[in-house]
Amino acid sequence: MNRRTKAAVLLMLIALIAAPMVFAQGQKAPAGSPEVVTVVKITGIPWFNRLEEGVKQAQRELGLNAYQIGPADADPAQQVKMVEDLISKKVAAICITPNDATALEPVFKKAREQGILILTHESPDQAGKDVDIELIDNVAFARRTWDMLVEGMGPTGKYAIFVGSLTVPLHNLWADEGIKYAKEKYPGLELVTTRIPCGEDQELSKQKTLELLKTYPDLKGIVGFGSLGPPGAAQALKEKGLAGKVAVVGTVIPGHAAPYLKDGSMTKGILWDPKDAGYALNWVAKYMLEGGKIKDLKEVPGIGSVAVEGDIIMVNAMVDITKENVDSFGF
Repeated sequence: MNRRTKAAVLLMLIALIAAPMVFAQGQKAPAGSPEVVTVVKITGIPWFNRLEEGVKQAQRELGLNAYQIGPADADPAQQVKMVEDLISKKVAAICITPNDATALEPVFKKAREQGILILTHESPDQAGKDVDIELIDNVAFARRTWDMLVEGMGPTGKYAIFVGSLTVPLHNLWADEGIKYAKEKYPGLELVTTRIPCGEDQELSKQKTLELLKTYPDLKGIVGFGSLGPPGAAQALKEKGLAGKVAVVGTVIPGHAAPYLKDGSMTKGILWDPKDAGYALNWVAKYMLEGGKIKDLKEVPGIGSVAVEGDIIMVNAMVDITKENVDSFGF
């Protein structure tokens, strides 16, 4: 080995020893820090892009090897495969927003048997988790959504419900709770069809809305869970010249929903800040990895005080999004 080759090898070894771990779009974490991976339902859409900002904040502030991954579409099988891969990597914790709670149960069991923490979001009834973190009271959230629907369409008339998919736990919990609430408080509302799985795809939501309008020309309202459901519905209404004629409410990203709220094709939105969810998942993961007990948890710094019920952590961060305040959120 000549002198130049020896020097090159030496420099490479020094770089490898000195370099911290690198991951997730070039971010860095201290060597030896716990690997905490957030698995979202679908990558590249505004909601989970915003959630990733919270993951990155946790990586910077908490000294975690924290990063986010997700399937290209809302496919439960892809999520299961990702969790299996993370088990093989022996990560410290997996934070996940499930596409299908039941499909994930076997891999969650395997992960926990190997000492990997499982933290879920939007899946409070998930079997096999260590803890679930919610930024809202789910019953109150569902009821407020139906109240907004009635504010837009009145207490009588036909409406439809969009969800991300028929297996997304929280979307379907909100739908269940909202339908139950409507039967008690708004008996004049008529649900025209079973819930429609299109809330994670704006183009599909638009097409489903156009089909609904053709089948039910007297449709008065749409509830959309999945951040692309209400914008897709609003887009369809604009194309048909029906902006303001059919109430559209549901979960949205403010910056994405702003033009629809301002032109009246969307009535109101409702959500929490997904960035807070990304940060809270990782903060609680670190807290638990360091031996913290959930029953002793009082707050997530920077997010707020928490209520703990069994293995569910709740923070009350629900907020209405209107044309008047939509520009104030910063995302």
